[in-house]
Formats: sequence, C-alpha cells, structure tokens
Amino acid sequence: MRQATVYIDSKALQYNLNRVKQLAPTAKIVSMVKANAYGHGVKDCLAALAETDAFGVACLEEALEIRALGYQQPITLIEGIFSADEMAVVVENNIEVVVHQQEQLDWLRTQKDAYIAKGLKVWVKLNSGMNRLGFKVPEIIDVIHTLKADGFTCVLAMHFANADAEDHPLNEQQKNQFLDVKEACAPIMASCCNSAAIFKWPELNFDFVRPGIMLYGASPFADKSVIDLDIKPVMTFTAEIIALNHIQAGESVGYGSTFVADTEMNIAIVSIGYGDGYPRAFPKQNYVAINGKATRVIGRVAMDMIAIDVTGLNAPLGTEVELWGKDRLVDDVAEANGTIGYELLCRMSNRPVRKKI
Repeated sequence: MRQATVYIDSKALQYNLNRVKQLAPTAKIVSMVKANAYGHGVKDCLAALAETDAFGVACLEEALEIRALGYQQPITLIEGIFSADEMAVVVENNIEVVVHQQEQLDWLRTQKDAYIAKGLKVWVKLNSGMNRLGFKVPEIIDVIHTLKADGFTCVLAMHFANADAEDHPLNEQQKNQFLDVKEACAPIMASCCNSAAIFKWPELNFDFVRPGIMLYGASPFADKSVIDLDIKPVMTFTAEIIALNHIQAGESVGYGSTFVADTEMNIAIVSIGYGDGYPRAFPKQNYVAINGKATRVIGRVAMDMIAIDVTGLNAPLGTEVELWGKDRLVDDVAEANGTIGYELLCRMSNRPVRKKI
C-alpha cells in the first residue's frame, strides 16, 4: 500500500496551547480551528484542544461540524453569517458571530431577544487599516452603542495587518485606533491578538486572544523559528522510498530534464507529489530529511513522485522520508517554495493517510 502519511502529535498541540496560556495568562483563548484546523484535521485536533475556552472558525459549516462532534465550548464565526437565514441556526447552536457590515447588524437585531436570552456575545469588527472587514471610526462607536442599548454583550475585535513585521507604521495606527474605540465604548471586552501579536504585545492580550498558526507549531514570523518561539510542530508529513536509481554525470531527472547530474549519484523516488499537497514550485533548493539528516530534492515535483539525492546515505526501499515535521520544518519548506507555512498546511489533500499520535 502506498505510504504517504500525516502524523498529528496531540501532545505537541497541547504543549502549544499551554504556551499560549503562559504568554496570555489572564486572557481567554479562542483557538482557531478554521480550514480543517489549518489542514491538520479538526476531528483529530479538538480533543487536544479540549482545555481551550472557545473555538474560532470561518463559516457556519465549520461551526456545526464542531457541534456535531459534541464540543460545547463557545464558537465564534470570524466572518460572521453570510445570509439572514443563518441567524436562526447560530442562535439554536449557541454560536457567536462577528458583525462587520450593516446587513449583518440588521439580521442580528431581528433575532436579538433570542440571542440576548442565551447570553451570547456579539463580536464587532473594527476596520483600523487592514481594509478587509469591519466598521471604520466613528461608525463602529455608534454600532456598539446601539447594540449595548439593545442589551447585547459586545466584544470589540480587530485584526493586525502587519503583526509579523517589526516596525511597520500601520501597527501603531491600528493599536491607537483600537484603544481609542475601546475607551469610547467602555466598558467593553476586547480582542486583537493573533499568534504574532500574542508574542509581541502582551499588553494587548485583553479579554480574548486568538491563536492560530502557533498552535500547530509553525512560526508567524519570517525571522523567528519555532525553536526561537518554544513551540512544537504538530504535523509530520512522510512518505516512503519506492525506487532506487544510480545515474551517471550528464543524465537528467524528471519532467523537463531540469536537473542534470554533474557526477555519478544515487537517487531515490519517493511516493509523494502535488496530488498529496506537496508543493511543486521551488525557486530555491528544497530538502527532505532521512533519519534526521537533510538531503536535497532534485528535479521537478510530479503529481505522485519526487526524486531525492541519497548518495552516501543508508536509504533502502521502504525508508521513511520526512517531507516536513520536526527535522525539516514546514516553514523552511515554505520559504524554499516562496510561500508561508500556513498555505502548505492548509492545502494538504485527503490522499495521505492520517494518524494521531
């Protein structure tokens, strides 16, 4: 049987959740499990996150999957509802919504008695410069005052555009707007910290923090590794060697013959490719790990196979190759691919077998 495998380390996930607790000891934690828990498999991850205060998802379907699995923690729809008929469903299932536009506000207020009776919070999104979702100042102040007058419990929310950048001027603009709105709407609960902000600005952790990528053991920073941040990779992605070849100098490997050997070498074919979610475009040299040792990927990534250099390595047929995990960090694979770890994790296909460890 083809052995492309994704291992999910529950203890690493619990470790990373505890790391959030260390960094934000007074805040409640909304663990982001959108996009199938960042590609890790939400069903496999929820048990390890059982001690979280709440879950965050992008859409109603994701929230209902959590409820169907029996978890009763609060769930926040970070994009809010997409149509008026979803409002009754969120009320019935005790799901909290983010409100970021007037239509959502109108849909919410038509169900206000039921929503208030259940004690659910309304998250009101400030657009402080990212210009995706949210109300700008001064409109958001009027929205929050209206909701509070109705009897709603509100959370002022915001998302940083550049929390991963050290000195981006928009960071201070966003901070100041958020603090000004928070003061104008006091008393009000507040949430603005994603993974990067949790590390950078502990003074902004407030009532709720929203960790995402750090839970899964990838770094939100380009210049800091998971080792620097003391978090642990949760996913290990592996496949096996299915063929071995000895080639001479001048021979090529793979589609397009883009790799040409400059000396004789041993190569191995590994049963993995872009059909499994392994990236194809590598502007920089990429590597895999065998028994903790890095070795280069050669030639183009195909749908189902890659070639690697095993010259001088003990790598017989059936040897397990780590594509990313504890020895070959997903952030390093992403950097070689010209992208970020988030994307590689989230675009995993369903072909690899998943195992929880």
